[in-house]
Amino acid sequence: MKALRCKELGGFDKLVIETIDDPVPGAGEVLIDVAAAGINFPDLLVIAGKYQFKPPLPFVPGGEGSGTVSAVGEGVKRVKVGDRVIAVGLVGAFAEKMVIAEAATLPMPSGMAFETAAGIAFTYGTSYYALNQQGRLEAGETLLVLGAAGGVGLAAVEIGKQMGARVIAAASSEEKLDAAEAAGADLRINYTTEPLKERIKELTEGRGADVVYDPVGGEYSEKALRATGWNGRFLVIGFAAGEIPKIPLNLALLKSAHIIGVFWGAWTQRDPAGSAKNFRALHEHFEAGRLTPRVTPYPLADYGQALGALAGRRAVGKLVLTM
Repeated sequence: MKALRCKELGGFDKLVIETIDDPVPGAGEVLIDVAAAGINFPDLLVIAGKYQFKPPLPFVPGGEGSGTVSAVGEGVKRVKVGDRVIAVGLVGAFAEKMVIAEAATLPMPSGMAFETAAGIAFTYGTSYYALNQQGRLEAGETLLVLGAAGGVGLAAVEIGKQMGARVIAAASSEEKLDAAEAAGADLRINYTTEPLKERIKELTEGRGADVVYDPVGGEYSEKALRATGWNGRFLVIGFAAGEIPKIPLNLALLKSAHIIGVFWGAWTQRDPAGSAKNFRALHEHFEAGRLTPRVTPYPLADYGQALGALAGRRAVGKLVLTM
């Protein structure tokens, strides 16, 4: 099979496409003929050796994929050959075939294309967990989404609207803000041309945002926290800007605010029943057409363009590799 392999840590320019042996499922595992694989920011960190999970070299990156089950190992009970599934793991998806634990597979929503399905687990799973379990977002509250045109950002905009929130989208260009508005955002802030803190205050009539969803980090985090309202919830999703901000804790004290970490992957391991419940709710939204993922596919051979777009923060919606 063809696979994109990481043979030395560093930039994605060091990756190579090679032909390697097909993997074989062991006990409790399934073999998936991969149709498409989602690209996520943690993939870049794993390739660079900067993520908390460090697979031994060489390895096939890619923690998220969709495809058809072609073989099952001993003891597999829930999944059978021919099932269309989503795989959620840490590595292995950037290839024509991958092996993953049966427990790490999800059924695909009915009628959904493989390219779309490859891009929903991390983005919508993270955003639903963040806003529902961690942020406790309530109808009528104001949700501020930073990086609102990225994969998790657009998912947060859509889910926030479904939960009845008033959504403010913040992004770095008018094109990105157009995408967020098309996804349901009520208001918009271009934080490259407008002062973020002041505009949040203006759009909330001085009250501030009830919930802040921050996958960006860098210079915008503190500004957004300063514009959070009383008893606000600041959700730490990630650091796409590259810099992990150092937040003055007195800001949380003065607003009785909550700074809350969102580690969706670890939570799914600790609370699989809760994760399954979340995905059942998401599937209902997908199948009813209430959530419409925006996905841009790239053939595997163009992995450099796709990963470069993600690394350069040029992506709008979710990027996927097709096999």
